[in-house]
Amino acid sequence: MEIKKIPHDFSVCQVKDYSLVNLETEYCFLGKTDEEKSLVCITSEVPSNTLRRDDGWRAFRIQGVLDFSLIGILSKIAAILANNSISIFAVSTYNTDYVLMKRENYQRGLEILESAGYDIID
Repeated sequence: MEIKKIPHDFSVCQVKDYSLVNLETEYCFLGKTDEEKSLVCITSEVPSNTLRRDDGWRAFRIQGVLDFSLIGILSKIAAILANNSISIFAVSTYNTDYVLMKRENYQRGLEILESAGYDIID
């Protein structure tokens, strides 16, 4: 399985509303519940109406379109990283999964996944 590195710094945010979110940017993940409005975006794209933010994330995606019938892809990656004391923040889209790790763990996490048999591509 291929893992594609994404060459951007990301921020995980809680926003007042989505009115200032740049929906035309390359990466923008929105999540809304009865308690909050969340945003994951490239750090340089964090909107000014952000209530809270956590910077310093790097990301990769599981390359290709993942069929909904596939089981355990994200959980295997999460387990490998957790067994090496690396926490993740995951975002799923219709096509695939994105995994974010804190910048200081990113390179080591990729090396661990590569040694576990994943192909890392730029």
